[in-house]
Amino acid sequence: MSRFYITTAIPYANGAPHIGHAYERIATDAIQRFMRLDGRDTFFVTGLDEHGLKVQQAAAREGLTPQAFVDGVALKFEAMGEELNARADDIVRTTEPRHARASQAMWERVSANGDIYLSKYSGWYSVRDEAYFDEGELTEGPDGTKLAPSGAPAEWVEEESYFFKLSAYAGRLLAHYDTHPEFITPETYRNEIVAFVKRGLSDFSISRATLKWGVPVPGDPKHVMYVWFDALTNYITATGFPDDGPRAKFWPADVHVIGKDITRFHAIYWPAMLISAGLPLPRQIVVHGFLFNRGEKMSKSVGNVVSPADLIAAYGVDPVRYFFLRDVSFGQDGSYSHEAIVGRLNADLANDIGNLAQRSLTMIARNCGASVPDWRDAEPQPEDLALISRIDALIAEARRYMESFALHLYIGAVFDAVSDANRYFANAEPWRLARSDPARMRLVLYVTIETLRVAAILLQPAMPASMSTLLDLLAVPPEERAFAAADAGWAAGRLDAPHRLKPGRALPPPAAIFPRYVDQEAAT
Repeated sequence: MSRFYITTAIPYANGAPHIGHAYERIATDAIQRFMRLDGRDTFFVTGLDEHGLKVQQAAAREGLTPQAFVDGVALKFEAMGEELNARADDIVRTTEPRHARASQAMWERVSANGDIYLSKYSGWYSVRDEAYFDEGELTEGPDGTKLAPSGAPAEWVEEESYFFKLSAYAGRLLAHYDTHPEFITPETYRNEIVAFVKRGLSDFSISRATLKWGVPVPGDPKHVMYVWFDALTNYITATGFPDDGPRAKFWPADVHVIGKDITRFHAIYWPAMLISAGLPLPRQIVVHGFLFNRGEKMSKSVGNVVSPADLIAAYGVDPVRYFFLRDVSFGQDGSYSHEAIVGRLNADLANDIGNLAQRSLTMIARNCGASVPDWRDAEPQPEDLALISRIDALIAEARRYMESFALHLYIGAVFDAVSDANRYFANAEPWRLARSDPARMRLVLYVTIETLRVAAILLQPAMPASMSTLLDLLAVPPEERAFAAADAGWAAGRLDAPHRLKPGRALPPPAAIFPRYVDQEAAT
């Protein structure tokens, strides 16, 4: 079984999780579930970046020690993972002893390669971005304040610092991008990184002497590691680095899922550090865009910040997961609103798949002895075989879309097939066939629920709980829910393929999966 290691970015622990964190967690979880259902040995890791000046300042505002503060934030992120049904296999907090050990081992390797030196830093620093910027990257605010590209204030800093020789790695990075064009995806972000590196790279600061909240630099306790050197090492901490334990097999990571605002750190700094340390590079940096509330950037001052927990309470976890995976083109910016979420919930979930499941299974309960219909007395018609062929092609289509992490297209393809099944069901009118042609009715109902079976298997990464319920209603045993059970193989397009629903298998009583969403104000 081939292994698959995927990570989220490492959220900064200076506040509660927001929708952007939730979206990244959902998407990463869906990719991981897809690979696991497709036969991979998966390892899903997230973490918390708990060091740095921002955390120290946030803790001071709350009247807490930094450790007490990040402990509270960690609980909120862990709760978010539970609420989203997106539990990671490991959560690496940068304040853990195992991470300090990994970071120091990484430092020692890079230092032994001659790529770390002590000097004095003078330049513009943004606390909010935890990054240094050249003067040419800054703009000036209305009050004369220097602003980083993100809009965060930048201040002039002078202090002793250790530096990493990033300037020595431009050529090797460009060669890697050229040899592995898939390394950064989507392509637009790859192009941005290549252009940035071609302009030349500067060495960057990797320690702070004026800050104590961090991992101590080996051999120089006056300094702590600057947040990016410490934080990025998080990804190999999870594999047991520097030891050769049972998880070591997962490095290099297959996928780092990150937001577009931190591509430079992951696609330039991180691979250069790994090359210096003599470690393999991750296979792909997969970049997603930002989320906006009704097209506007989320801001506390505007009052349009919504917590993940509030969305789940309003619509349910699987509808929230489905909306963000279906409506947001992965890699691009997306927008959400109450109307858009309700539209998807009612049209796709309640009407298309939910209504089709309830209507067909209710008919089977009444007319087929509450068991999978035995279709073998009827002669399959072209429209029956066309729908069966359509669903048998879905697994290859889903895999093709997931090669480029086009989650919205893969999920859309499955729902296109569900829409085809709705039209097939409506045109066949099995409720009329119940009297005029019971054998034909059984065939139509069988083809309909076989379509629902394949759809439910393939939609498990997006809506794990709801699709588990639907597969229960179809009496699909747990060992027949992996993607292999949706792949008819040599028997594609045939109703008697080995993986089909077994005629005569008892079915439980029908039940609603996705109730329609009705606004409380409209209902009163």
